[in-house]
Amino acid sequence: MTLSYNRAMSVRAVKPVTVTLGPLESAARERVSAGRYASLSEVVRAGLRALDREEASLDAVMQARVAQALANPAPSIPQADVFATLRAHHAAKTKA
Repeated sequence: MTLSYNRAMSVRAVKPVTVTLGPLESAARERVSAGRYASLSEVVRAGLRALDREEASLDAVMQARVAQALANPAPSIPQADVFATLRAHHAAKTKA
C-alpha cells in the first residue's frame, strides 16, 4: 500500500506515466528516503502542485500590472514615435 498525503490519490486513478527526471532524480529519491514522501510519484505530484502555485502567482502579478498600466492616466505615445526613438537610440549606440 502506498501512503499518500491525498486520500483520493491512494488508489491509482489513471494510467501510469513514465517521467525522466535526469539529474533531479537523486533529489527526488532523497526526499523519499528521508520519509518526506512515500513515493517518487508523490514527489512529482508535489512538484506539479508547486508549479501550479507559482504560475497562479505570476498570473496574478501580470494581471495586476496590466490593470495598473490600463489605469495609468498618462497619455499614450504613438507607435511611430516610440519606434523612432528606439531606432535613434540604437543608431547612437552602434555608431560608437
